[in-house]
Amino acid sequence: MTCQPKRRTLLAGMAAAAATGSLPSFAFAAEPLKLGLIVPMSGPFASTGRQIEAAVKLYQQKHGDSAAGRKIEIVLKDDGGVSPDVTKRIAQELVARDKVRVLAGFGLTPLALAAAPIATQAKVPMIVMAAATSIIPQRSPFIVRTGFTLAQVTAPLADWAAKNRIGRVMTFVADYGPGLDAEKVFVKRFGAGGGKVIDSLRVPLRNPDYAPFLARVKDARPDALFVFVPSGEGAAVLKQFNDRGLAAAGIRLICTGDVLDDDLMTGIGSAANGVVSSHHYSAAHPSADNQAYVRAFMAANKGMRPNFHSVGAYDGMHLLYQALAKTGGDADGAKLLAAMKGLAWNSVRGPVRIDAASRDIVQTVYIRKAQQADGGMFNVEFDQVANFADPGV
Repeated sequence: MTCQPKRRTLLAGMAAAAATGSLPSFAFAAEPLKLGLIVPMSGPFASTGRQIEAAVKLYQQKHGDSAAGRKIEIVLKDDGGVSPDVTKRIAQELVARDKVRVLAGFGLTPLALAAAPIATQAKVPMIVMAAATSIIPQRSPFIVRTGFTLAQVTAPLADWAAKNRIGRVMTFVADYGPGLDAEKVFVKRFGAGGGKVIDSLRVPLRNPDYAPFLARVKDARPDALFVFVPSGEGAAVLKQFNDRGLAAAGIRLICTGDVLDDDLMTGIGSAANGVVSSHHYSAAHPSADNQAYVRAFMAANKGMRPNFHSVGAYDGMHLLYQALAKTGGDADGAKLLAAMKGLAWNSVRGPVRIDAASRDIVQTVYIRKAQQADGGMFNVEFDQVANFADPGV
């Protein structure tokens, strides 16, 4: 009986504290943090969505589904990869109806740009794992990128080509944001190194017919053709490049790593042999961390080889987990964003850092050559540019 007054006093105190918002955080378990993952799981860019989803699942299998005591729930949405209006509507629904506290994914630039105003209005961090146009983080103060930019991976290749007796080049890019960035940076850097770009070709993003463009290349006979097309289109370009006799005519093909997507290298096969490319990730990257990542990824996904989009997603999850650790589990958008700025870690691709000012990723870019290794065709690294940021366009 003597305990009852004390108990009533304690309960009354807790009720008063709850009313004023001063109840200690340990009194209630933090509600789950919902992450809205918007990726193309169907349509022409479905391989990007499959890679991102698989990497997110693998990260949670390895590190658990909670960070700083906060359970992370993934709400996966397929935007089909082709309509900015669809992506924008999905982002709105995720924020307003599903109450997500973070948006992530975004397979292509127009889709990321469509969602940017939603992130700004809702004040939720938006982790861009795949889309690669330089301007994307500028479209919302809540965007952070963990993938790459086309300008970032193109500049080292242009510098390499100018130093390696490639004098005359034509550029061949998909006609949208990342392709235009790649074209502009290649022309600028290759020219500064003493090379000459004799023509620049832009091919449609949707349902492209490469034949007339490749015919122009064959007639012009440059030393090399620089190519960027989005992940999934590289096999068609390489096949037609060889079938139409460009390789036989002595024209080299050099490209960004999107063309030689690790996920598709088995299908591309010998057509890729000897092609030099530049990118921020290869499944053949020799670090022990990456070797373990590739084994785990393939074991969990029926032998699917991880590609660069998977690593953008894996590191996107790492960024979120580390930011939550810094905020003590607080999912306030502004606090999470502040915690993400400046974070650095050793990724399976090598050292990476989120630049605090630009909110973009700084990383190593590798020069690679496609060749047989470990029983398959891989992009084998032979040179690198460390600590490389987007060079601007």
